[in-house]
Amino acid sequence: MATHAPEMPIEVDDETGVWTTDALPMLYVPRHFFVNNHMGIEEVLGADKYAEILYKAGYKSAWHWCEKEAECHGIEGAAVFEHYMKRLSQRGWGLFETQKLDLETGHAEVKLKHSAFVYVYGKVGRKVDYMFTGWFSGAIDQILAAKGSPIRTVTVQEYSGAEEGHDDGLFVTRPL
Repeated sequence: MATHAPEMPIEVDDETGVWTTDALPMLYVPRHFFVNNHMGIEEVLGADKYAEILYKAGYKSAWHWCEKEAECHGIEGAAVFEHYMKRLSQRGWGLFETQKLDLETGHAEVKLKHSAFVYVYGKVGRKVDYMFTGWFSGAIDQILAAKGSPIRTVTVQEYSGAEEGHDDGLFVTRPL
């Protein structure tokens, strides 16, 4: 296994201990800690209800992230989305590959390899990466709004690496 140091800038405030990357404060937690909390909430609420909550929260967070990163780096359009996929991949959620991105029509497809959720859940015969669905629509909708487009989107996970017959996940975004 080859390794390398993080490819994104990480700064730690000496006074507060707050970590930042680019323009945003960050948290650094072990994967098992995060996913075990995710599993605990899912057990109480059920996967469908939890997915609904995460979609809305993730949408809002992705919108904010893309807005701040676009300002910080002076980027727009597809460059914002690609930067987002790169940073998500660099932060250990998995490796996100844009298969399709059409900002004129609000369509996208993102492949997910090595999902942090699949690593912990394993092959459980269902989609376990639903946390990411709102992220893609939030990112795309922020980019569209920034360029004055009225198009808004919805994202669904077509399949997950946690399902039999699939090694990776696939997310599809389309206009509402």
